[in-house]
Amino acid sequence: MAALQTMQGVPQAGDYIRILPEIVLSIFGMIVMLLDPVLDERRSQRTLGGIALLGAIAALAATLYQAQPRFWGFGFFDTVKLDAFSVFFHFVVIAVTILVILSSYEYMEVQQIRAGEYYGLVLFGTVGMALMSSAVELVLIFIALEISSISTYILAGFRRRSAISSESSVKYFLLGSFATAFFLYGVALMFGATGSTSIARISAALADYAGTGHGPMLAYLGVALMFVGLGFKVAAAPFHIWTPDVYEGAPSPVVGFMSTAPKAAVFAVLLRIIFEAHFSETVWLIWLAAALSMTIGNVAALVQDNIKRLLAYSSIAHAGYLLIAFASLPANGIPAAMFFTASYAAMNVGAFAVIGHFAGHGERYVMLEDYAGLGKRSPVLAAILTVFLLSLIGIPITGGFFAKFYVFSAALQGAHPLMGLVIIGVINSAVAAYYYLRVIVVMYMREPREDAPVAPISAGLGLALGLSLAATLFLGIYPNPVLKYAALSVGLLH
Repeated sequence: MAALQTMQGVPQAGDYIRILPEIVLSIFGMIVMLLDPVLDERRSQRTLGGIALLGAIAALAATLYQAQPRFWGFGFFDTVKLDAFSVFFHFVVIAVTILVILSSYEYMEVQQIRAGEYYGLVLFGTVGMALMSSAVELVLIFIALEISSISTYILAGFRRRSAISSESSVKYFLLGSFATAFFLYGVALMFGATGSTSIARISAALADYAGTGHGPMLAYLGVALMFVGLGFKVAAAPFHIWTPDVYEGAPSPVVGFMSTAPKAAVFAVLLRIIFEAHFSETVWLIWLAAALSMTIGNVAALVQDNIKRLLAYSSIAHAGYLLIAFASLPANGIPAAMFFTASYAAMNVGAFAVIGHFAGHGERYVMLEDYAGLGKRSPVLAAILTVFLLSLIGIPITGGFFAKFYVFSAALQGAHPLMGLVIIGVINSAVAAYYYLRVIVVMYMREPREDAPVAPISAGLGLALGLSLAATLFLGIYPNPVLKYAALSVGLLH
């Protein structure tokens, strides 16, 4: 079939099935953009949001259709690969998109932001993220990364009347472009070292060196530069400096989106590069980034009074926890990393949905003191946020508990246990408990503020919070189905 494809130069029907979610998202994104100019501004909010939601649900259905093993394999001349691994990350990314769209209905109306471009950019950004999780060719990964990045650069500055939002967009764009240059230069060096940008061919070229640590120096320099570029996208230290300012200025639903979906896609790329291309010798670089991310993120979060900045530093710390899985052996690290990604996505997008609802017009109420007495003013909202915060700590019966448990277990089960990294992770988890519990204490043990009103929870936001809460508790009570599916990827990826 591959030879026939090459001779004809025409993609086959099976190729289109392997990128079916991306096709569906692109079509609905174009529909949104075409309808936006012809709809009345008042009607466009719900109408275009509904179309975007329908498109995301259709893409999720397409992902479930892809999950049948008979469709698995390479497509488009071995540039994309459909397997359990890519299906898993497709599901996570598109599920996050659905939650973000649901939580954006009310937010867009309150902030008085025109909706057309917003929902179109969310869908197009998801196309890039979904494509990243199935791409097995470095140039295609770069293109998908840019599709995702350009969308999030614009979304970060979508509160046009706010100077801080425009500032966050410019900072994100400038630093993101700089990081992209590192990634692209790394791809060029990898091509120079191996003669290919295909991960499979790179793996074959380096197979003889696997485990020896004596491969071509150019290849290791290339993967180090790619790690710098991708490390920026996931906010891993020391490439994290943009995160607090961008998270503070960007719209809250966008922060929930960019802190979860792009990270899931980039971690999918990292997993393929590190394990499938036999770059596990770079464990020292990952070890260092993990330790720095956990420590800098948690220590800096201790002194934050702005809840969006607090969760920005929390995001840096969680990137560090996840990198622990990358430093582990594939048999343990891959399922742990995949489970952690799903758990973090569920609880973080839910937390930012709550913050976006409570912030009010112009996002005025984002300081910790604004949350004083929220447990009395809005018991339901406070209880939901509390569950998400407890999950971020890693308290049992939440997804965050098993996420950290499996990551730490993976690090200890290898031939060379990463005891030092696990100790750093455990200490940092204890440090993190302080600033998460601080928010809970403010909500339940301070007198209510009368000048920070709480609006009723809309149907869309309620559904988004309910789904996030259900996913967080499901992953904390019954994690086995997700872990078993994630374990299918070990043999396929290594």
